[in-house]
Amino acid sequence: MPQDPTERRVVVTGPPRRARRVPGQARPRTEIAEQTTLGHTYVRSLIRSQLRAALTVFAVLVLLVGPLPLVFAAAPQARRLTWVVLGFCLYGPLVLLARWYVRRAERNERDFVRLVEDR
Repeated sequence: MPQDPTERRVVVTGPPRRARRVPGQARPRTEIAEQTTLGHTYVRSLIRSQLRAALTVFAVLVLLVGPLPLVFAAAPQARRLTWVVLGFCLYGPLVLLARWYVRRAERNERDFVRLVEDR
């Protein structure tokens, strides 16, 4: 069939569509809801990242607070030093450590949500 030369091509535009998924590829949210092996792997990765952050904070805390009884035992006459260290010097690092942990935990959760929502 010959095309009529007077007909013009018309370009139809619309809102952009999301890329279609391959039928065999499931969404992470579906995998988690259906408790498949892949969904279990997603959740386990979140738990591991949160556990890694908690163990890091615990290790730093042990290194920071653990040697203090030895330091205090080495200088029994320095009672003021004990109170200064326990009352003032320890709070700054503890607050910074707590702040780092909360930010890290929130980042882990945000990354997990971004993965699950497929953004």
